[in-house]
Amino acid sequence: MSAQIMNFPARTVTVSFGQKLAGSESFRALFKEGMGLVEEAASYLDGPGRNEARALSRNDALAYASESMRLTTRLMQLASWLLLQRAVNEGEMTIDQAASEKHKVKLNHQDIAARADVFERLPEALRDMVHRSMRLQARIIHLDRVIYAKPAAEEVAAPPVALNAQFAMLQEAFAGR
Repeated sequence: MSAQIMNFPARTVTVSFGQKLAGSESFRALFKEGMGLVEEAASYLDGPGRNEARALSRNDALAYASESMRLTTRLMQLASWLLLQRAVNEGEMTIDQAASEKHKVKLNHQDIAARADVFERLPEALRDMVHRSMRLQARIIHLDRVIYAKPAAEEVAAPPVALNAQFAMLQEAFAGR
């Protein structure tokens, strides 16, 4: 019986989970959700929200204006990131091009500016959109970190190299039999 030395590759190729996820059906659903929220907020703020804001006290109207501006800014940043990532998914730009462009998109987490008691007096539709936009923002920030994480230096697969040495010793040990 002869033993054969198995040769394993010295380097491994890793598949980016983030890039796979970004091109998946999950991303398409996230894109649809994000763009839908942008449209919903624009429609609300230009219509019913404007009327609801007129009925608020001066203090609450100020909080409404602040929260609606923050909502709009947050959604525009999220939409920019989603469109950038979609361009990568559709082959219109490379991941490296997107990485260099995405510095223009600010994905930092924003809390609600108004005090809790004031925020609770704002129209329910606005509060709902603020909460949904913040959840969407958290998911996109997480996805961004996964996709654009700086890869560690290429890993050398030490276990296979060590296995090659073990197989060589076994071959030597059984060569005399």
